[in-house]
Amino acid sequence: MSVSAFASPQRRRVLVFRELPAQQLALLQAQYEVTVANPRLPAHQAAFEAALPLAEGMIGSSVPITEAMLDQAPHLKVISSISVGVDNYPLAALRSRGITLCHTPGVLTETTADTVFALIMASSRRLVELALHVREGHWQRNIDESLFGRDVHGKTLGILGFGRIGQALARRAALGFNMPVLYHARREVDVAQQAPELLGRVQHRPLDEVLSQADIVAAVLPLTPATRGLMNEATFARMKPGAIFINGARGAIVDEAALLRALDSGTLAAAGLDVFATEPLPMDSPLRQHPRVTALPHIGSATHETREAMAAMATRNLLKALAGEAPEGLYAEGPEPL
Repeated sequence: MSVSAFASPQRRRVLVFRELPAQQLALLQAQYEVTVANPRLPAHQAAFEAALPLAEGMIGSSVPITEAMLDQAPHLKVISSISVGVDNYPLAALRSRGITLCHTPGVLTETTADTVFALIMASSRRLVELALHVREGHWQRNIDESLFGRDVHGKTLGILGFGRIGQALARRAALGFNMPVLYHARREVDVAQQAPELLGRVQHRPLDEVLSQADIVAAVLPLTPATRGLMNEATFARMKPGAIFINGARGAIVDEAALLRALDSGTLAAAGLDVFATEPLPMDSPLRQHPRVTALPHIGSATHETREAMAAMATRNLLKALAGEAPEGLYAEGPEPL
């Protein structure tokens, strides 16, 4: 990726801090002077820092935006994040500076729910482990009980967080696999209004009941001060013995050392993880090689169709906000569902 510099002093400036598809980049370049500089790449760090003082809009993802960066961007009006989660942004600092924050809810819901349910299937049926069993030449005779998996259909699914993704996951489980669904959220969801197809198929329960009754617990909630470290020694101990834990939310929701102890002690049968406290997952992390962990490289929304739709929405958000219009993905702070 090349770094493009601001060329015209007359045009308003936009800083692209994560690669955009060519079509979306062209839309921005048609109206604004654009710098493309991903600060995670050493070669682009200087260009990123040089662009901040004149930038009125920023668009990108996966880069923590700090208050120090905001201090260097006195003209900044809008940040458009190519993501649903906003934990990379200093919300209070944005609010105090009057900077609009946009994100991309909705467009990745079904894709992320697909990924989380795939982790449920893979962890329960040991799909990755058994695929490697074949690939590595160990399949010389019929497998025995030591390699059997567990059924998914009919099992009780506990969902932590019941926003768009939680509800999409519940549809797959309840309607497709006849799974009783329990969910925990800070506030009970009006299922009749938000997901009428799930009426009579999902139940809101306190966290302890979800943990103790579910055969599979899936986390799909946002990272907030209230959810950071939610799954720890105590909460894993309250899970049903032999249950499976799935994390499709944020890595910092989980105490990974406590998760490993729960797996090694037999409290948990398996874990399926798409997110980690540090990403990419460090080479020396025990989660990489643990026999009962299915680990993915944060692919929740990583399909061509969804990433293109996210970039398109983020671009529309930025263009509308800079034009003084209401963006479709305006981030509104409020109590997040737990």
